[in-house]
Amino acid sequence: MKVTVLMENTAPESCGLAAEHGLSLYIEHRGHRLLLDAGSSGRFADNARQLGVDLSAVEAAVLSHGHYDHGDGLRRFFSLNGRAPVYIRPGAEGAYFGMDPEGPRYIGVHRDIWADFRSRFVEAEGVCPLMEGAWLVPGTVRDPAFAGQAADLLFKRGEDDFIPDDYRHEQSLVLEGEAGLVVFNSCSHGGIVNIVRGVLEQFTGKGVFAVVGGFHMFGRLDSGMNCTPEYVYRVADALKELGVKEIHTGHCTGEAAFALLRERSGPGCHALSAGQVLRF
Repeated sequence: MKVTVLMENTAPESCGLAAEHGLSLYIEHRGHRLLLDAGSSGRFADNARQLGVDLSAVEAAVLSHGHYDHGDGLRRFFSLNGRAPVYIRPGAEGAYFGMDPEGPRYIGVHRDIWADFRSRFVEAEGVCPLMEGAWLVPGTVRDPAFAGQAADLLFKRGEDDFIPDDYRHEQSLVLEGEAGLVVFNSCSHGGIVNIVRGVLEQFTGKGVFAVVGGFHMFGRLDSGMNCTPEYVYRVADALKELGVKEIHTGHCTGEAAFALLRERSGPGCHALSAGQVLRF
């Protein structure tokens, strides 16, 4: 399994790749080519070209959840690839907002993408097999002790009726690698520990070797996090107890939380960056 980071919040200065608030991963697995998310603009495709990735050859794409920084780049993807379906969860088209000091700000995938490319989207239900050794998995464990700590993400269900997002539009891409399962969840809004526990419940007898994606621990507090250091340590300890050997995280995790994760988890904890190539 080979994973190329096409877009991330960071990129090495020397590589000449674009960086933006977003995430996009190109995955080669058992002879198949997959795309997980497309960032917040079309610049992931510019990075792909520079990295020698042919997006026209992608067979299937996955939208991790219905936020713009993962889905707005799909406009560019559709212009380069006329055949790959994009798998979503029911509700991914919803009206999602973040609460700023000035008030609610729309953070959903922009409406023209749903309207103009409706035929390209496929709704996944339950545990959805994509191909041999690849599945889409919804969040099923909602232990409040490990729930995501973002308190400013909302769903608009009426004219002025904002309620906390329950993240039922979020899904994981789970791939079977040589050392065990690899769980890709771009933001882990439901909490990465809950997500891993849910995967282990669905795939009895298998272990999770690695997790890849953001943990949504970044925040506006003076600490640079939306959670306490104790929560970060608890997450790191729980992942270790669940048998996770490698953590590859970035995007919405934030530098402060990553430093604590690395302190607690050791050398198996790695920061994502555009242009990286991971192998499992």
